[in-house]
Amino acid sequence: MPGVNMIVCCKEVPDPEAPPASFKVDPANKKVIPAPDVKHLIGQYDEFAMEAALRIKDQVGGKITALSLGRGFVMDVIKKTLSVGGDELILLDDAAFEQCDTCATAQALAMAIKKIGEYDLIFCGRQDSDWGYMQIPLGIAEILEIPAIHIAKKVEVTDGKARIERVAGDITEVIEVGLPALVTVTSELGNLRYPALKGIMAAAKKKPTVWGPADIGLDASQIGAMCLCKTVSLFQPVKESKCEIIEADSPAEAAVKLALRLREEKLI
Repeated sequence: MPGVNMIVCCKEVPDPEAPPASFKVDPANKKVIPAPDVKHLIGQYDEFAMEAALRIKDQVGGKITALSLGRGFVMDVIKKTLSVGGDELILLDDAAFEQCDTCATAQALAMAIKKIGEYDLIFCGRQDSDWGYMQIPLGIAEILEIPAIHIAKKVEVTDGKARIERVAGDITEVIEVGLPALVTVTSELGNLRYPALKGIMAAAKKKPTVWGPADIGLDASQIGAMCLCKTVSLFQPVKESKCEIIEADSPAEAAVKLALRLREEKLI
């Protein structure tokens, strides 16, 4: 079969491994205050999705277009999609996209995919690496009216169909689906390969395509109306702990006192 046209949706996020104290919350405006000292990277699950596309490209050839929505991208980060083997990078970068919730994000990405045109497979991470949402990929598939296979750990393409092994609790399901289709990828597939020096140098010379709302047929003033989710509250949880020392003349007496104290607290 001819090469496979693939689109990989990826997201630039603050490092999830950064110390919790680095992140601050504005409760009044229900927003996270950006941490200037925290590095950015491509979401972990999105990297798994990129690796899935690269393996298919290795096997049968094709084209990989990386697609990302955000504001003020760090080029050294988002261009990793090119340095590992992606062919094209399209960024939806505009201030209007900052107000997108998961519904508006899915709509914007779907409209960008329609503008891209021909595609066989869309790959997404199983969930966001920052907020943990699992809504956007399935929303894209719904808008595009294509099948979606969730939590894949292996993807192969033969004879115009995708053969997918997906995680289903304690078992693995094998599903065959016609193209085009959308697949979300989980960690069992494996880590994204390291970029080679040749790939890094080639990516440095490539310029991403940047689209605003008008480029994908959206009115920037209407993006807010596309948002269907409402943040009721946003706060950092406070963790409190108490320690009570059980004193006694012997271990046996301490054990009895501890048991009685736990029973008072209805813990045993």
